[in-house]
Amino acid sequence: MIRFNTAYYYILAVKINLIKIFKKIYFKTGTYKKSLVSKVPSQFFFFPNPFLMSFFSNYKKFAFQINNLDPNNFWNQNYSPKEKKELHNFLWLTSIDRKDESTTLRKIISLWNLNNLKYQSLIWETSVMSKRLISWILNADIILKNSNFDFKRNFIESIIIQTNHLKKNFKYEIDYQKKIEVIAALILSGLVFKEYKENFEYGLNELEKLIQIFFDEDGFPLTRSPNDLLNYTKYFLLIKEVIKDAQKYVPDNLENTLEKNLKCLKQITTPTNSLPLFNGSVEDDLTNFYDFINHFKIKIKKPKINVGNIHILKNKKDVVFFEVGGPPKKNYSSCYQSGPLSFEYFFDGQKIITNGGFGVNISNKARLLSRFTSSQSTLCLNDTSIVGFEKNNLMNNTYGFLIKRDFKILNLENTNNINELQIKAGHDAYLKNFGCLHNRTIGIDKINDKIVGQDKLTRKNLNVKIKYDIRFHLYPGLAAVQTIGGNNLLIQINKNKALLFSTNEKNLKIEKSIFFGAQKVLDNYCILISGVMESNEKNIDWEIIKNIK
Repeated sequence: MIRFNTAYYYILAVKINLIKIFKKIYFKTGTYKKSLVSKVPSQFFFFPNPFLMSFFSNYKKFAFQINNLDPNNFWNQNYSPKEKKELHNFLWLTSIDRKDESTTLRKIISLWNLNNLKYQSLIWETSVMSKRLISWILNADIILKNSNFDFKRNFIESIIIQTNHLKKNFKYEIDYQKKIEVIAALILSGLVFKEYKENFEYGLNELEKLIQIFFDEDGFPLTRSPNDLLNYTKYFLLIKEVIKDAQKYVPDNLENTLEKNLKCLKQITTPTNSLPLFNGSVEDDLTNFYDFINHFKIKIKKPKINVGNIHILKNKKDVVFFEVGGPPKKNYSSCYQSGPLSFEYFFDGQKIITNGGFGVNISNKARLLSRFTSSQSTLCLNDTSIVGFEKNNLMNNTYGFLIKRDFKILNLENTNNINELQIKAGHDAYLKNFGCLHNRTIGIDKINDKIVGQDKLTRKNLNVKIKYDIRFHLYPGLAAVQTIGGNNLLIQINKNKALLFSTNEKNLKIEKSIFFGAQKVLDNYCILISGVMESNEKNIDWEIIKNIK
């Protein structure tokens, strides 16, 4: 079955890339350019609330005066591809001082229209164009204020041409994140221009399809990525509020899914107001996001169940996020990180044990390294990753790095009584290659006020030599010192606060590591327990003690 899936995705990747090649050739022709020209609306039906852009950018922190810019040099500097994308998606419009006179801004947009209304692969890339259209439409009030007839017509015509391009090519888009961006742009265009109400209807139909295939019954993405959950929630909020601004009926499926999404987000929001670093997540401060939620008077109810296979233990100052899910299906796995039974630990509002985070915004190499099991706070056997990734360059360039192997989660149990909180789970990912099962128990001892853990290895094949490494990545900025006895480590949080990491194992040490979660590479330290299995069963006990005497 796995080989069949790989062959299927390879053939599909060939087809997709051939289509892309022919499309790029066609996009540069005069025939295609003419096909994008259609009726130009005379005006905006209404101006959406520009505050909605705040979901996507921290405008308070980065506000600047547009009049201080030189429009003639704005597009002529040497930018990196990443900087160029950020410039051409116009999300920076959120950051302008809206009290400024908008002549300079109109000049910048006029020059953009003069030079870029013909196909260029980077500038017309789906995500860049979708965000640009959303930014232009949400800021149209300030852009068009005191503008003349020619600018207004050219500005609206540019929106229509770009919208037509997105709509014509939507069916070829395989990236789910880009799909929701395009849908949002189409819905906005259909709401602000009466002449293109079919874009609104088309967008809602595609939105309904996407909701049906992308979320589980709790409203968590099938990619199992907290980051995808956040991104989709932002776009759903944007779509809902603009529909309300236009005095249209908000579809029930959008209302219901958004309510579930917000519940899921609230459930997994950490004490540092960020997301746990599982399966494609990066650090993102959610403080402003929740401020915006409050601004729109949206109430969020926390679910009574664990969502996204992320189980949470909470007691006093301790919070543990424990990842106990299997891998997503192959077509949802481009951001999956190979770290089942990994966990993150927070004490007194501060992150102590972390996963490595996702390196997608750093480089392709960082993206791949951050997906290995060794980058997560869990167990690794014989220096291998729990899940293998496709090595074919064509497939990786088309889909991202898809997973190659599957596994099952076993023996999931929860305990909650007056003495302890505890979660147990196992997986069989190492069974085929090494004949070994891994079970992990993490608990909070309420009586002694400490974190207690055990990693249990059960070997089925005695002929295979098994080396184990259990990593506990410390959050950047934290240091650890080994005690004289050798099986204890002192984790120094600040001058007056420390934790003791203790184990029954002799081979305990500190190693240097790297952290990708801040969307740049940071140095950090890692607690490592390692050894070789000498019997059929091995129990590795460890604990984190707070009341150090």
